[in-house]
Amino acid sequence: MKLLRIDSSARRNSVSRHLTARFAEAWQQEHPEGEVIERDLATTTLPHITDEWVQAVHSNPATLNADQKQVLEISDALVAELVEADTIVIGAPMYNFAIPAPLKAWIDQVVRVGKTVLFAATGPQGILTGKKVFVITSRGGAFRPGTPTERFDYQEPYLRHILGFIGLTDVTFIHAENQKPGAQAELAKAEAISQIEHLAGGAAHSAA
Repeated sequence: MKLLRIDSSARRNSVSRHLTARFAEAWQQEHPEGEVIERDLATTTLPHITDEWVQAVHSNPATLNADQKQVLEISDALVAELVEADTIVIGAPMYNFAIPAPLKAWIDQVVRVGKTVLFAATGPQGILTGKKVFVITSRGGAFRPGTPTERFDYQEPYLRHILGFIGLTDVTFIHAENQKPGAQAELAKAEAISQIEHLAGGAAHSAA
């Protein structure tokens, strides 16, 4: 069994990194023979989508030249990590009400026709089914459903949609909200850790 841990925070000592590490530790304890694959998007070179990339993606794989293969090299590696993983945990701090640029760049590299999504007469069909995904967010404020600030959350709705687009529909969000300095931050973080320890164990058992 494999757990893919993805971090996207620009900060080395961020709340989201601390929480994804706790998730990986809890998962490993429940699944000692499992493998944890770490992908740090802040230190991974994630090129922007270019015309050359688009042309390569939509070309016959058997006819790709050396330059096209090189253009798709990082994308192929990231897609392979997703395909091989049984459980995925994504650390996603909220930046300006949305997700960090490295996480968006990763999404652009892994949403690929023929690799993670197919288009049929009935519409798009995600390929990456049967996997459990946990998205751990850290937010300076609170954006719970039913609150006045819910409408400013461009993080969870987008991630749910784009992950589902490639077949990752079993997605659980764990929010560490109110992460400004103070007592509220510690209480919210402790609550998130409690959820993580419970859910990481459950993910290990259900994936066994």
